[in-house]
Amino acid sequence: MNIRLANLNAYKLGRNTIGTASWNARVTTIGEIAPDILALQEVIVDETRPSAEWAAEASMIIQQLAAETGLSATTLRADGTPGPTAMANNLARGWYTAILWNPDTVTPVSGGFRAYGAPDFFHGFTTVLFDIGADQPVKVGSYHGDPFRGDWRRHEGLRIKSALRATGGAKFGMVLGDFNALSAAMANGPTGTYYDPEPYLHQDHDDLEYQLLEGTVGNAQLADRRQTEVLLRRGYMVDVAAHLGVPWQATVGHWQDGQGDPDPWGPRRIDLVYATRPVTPGLVSYTTHTSPAARKAADHLSVVCEIDPTKLRAGKQTVLP
Repeated sequence: MNIRLANLNAYKLGRNTIGTASWNARVTTIGEIAPDILALQEVIVDETRPSAEWAAEASMIIQQLAAETGLSATTLRADGTPGPTAMANNLARGWYTAILWNPDTVTPVSGGFRAYGAPDFFHGFTTVLFDIGADQPVKVGSYHGDPFRGDWRRHEGLRIKSALRATGGAKFGMVLGDFNALSAAMANGPTGTYYDPEPYLHQDHDDLEYQLLEGTVGNAQLADRRQTEVLLRRGYMVDVAAHLGVPWQATVGHWQDGQGDPDPWGPRRIDLVYATRPVTPGLVSYTTHTSPAARKAADHLSVVCEIDPTKLRAGKQTVLP
């Protein structure tokens, strides 16, 4: 049986959204995808309340979503007892990432949950170790990149990489998330062109400096891809969409101004799925979920991939070309 992983930046999923039309669209979208593992971003809490209350509020929102979609978000401690909700923030911000899963198809490993916060991540980085029927457990991460600083995104990429590090190689791991930047993956091998074409060449607005390489604003206007260059180096990870060669699809830009936050960027693919070298042989499929419910649910579309656990084999790692 293939394992389906999906990502959803749920657009400011807060307590006040529960039961609304947008909440129901999110629930419908998740039901349409039927993920075995779901990486979630942009669960937010009321930051005017004491920070000591944030975790309880975020947990309530995530657990409510899990209950309505038939998923679980309750981790297991090392002794096998129920642990905290699988979520993370950076303590200074009430924005959370999370991971949910189907308890009938995958099993969280006892003691395999870790929440990474500041100073490593602008948003939190949630990781859970899962038994999916492969030779070894697979570590899955939910990531939300720094929206403002390319150099910080690069450092976040290094920290992600370290979380999936094995001595001399990589663990079985996958990272799904809103990377808030374009991928550095190539469309036709290392000598080809970028899988994501340059979208900023003819744009003219003040937010460009958040996405462009320093020194290119007003000139070449090249996207800052250093964050994922780190992940892709020497085949440590692959961008699943580019690796499988699926047709390019945008994940943002489908909401017009007035539906949510103003968007000066246009259509882009910033919601990404990355797999480490040992997982790459098991990659089966990748798609962008574009149903009517998905287009109403959030300003980001879900990306979905499937892996075949029987093809994930432990052993000597080789560097991909």
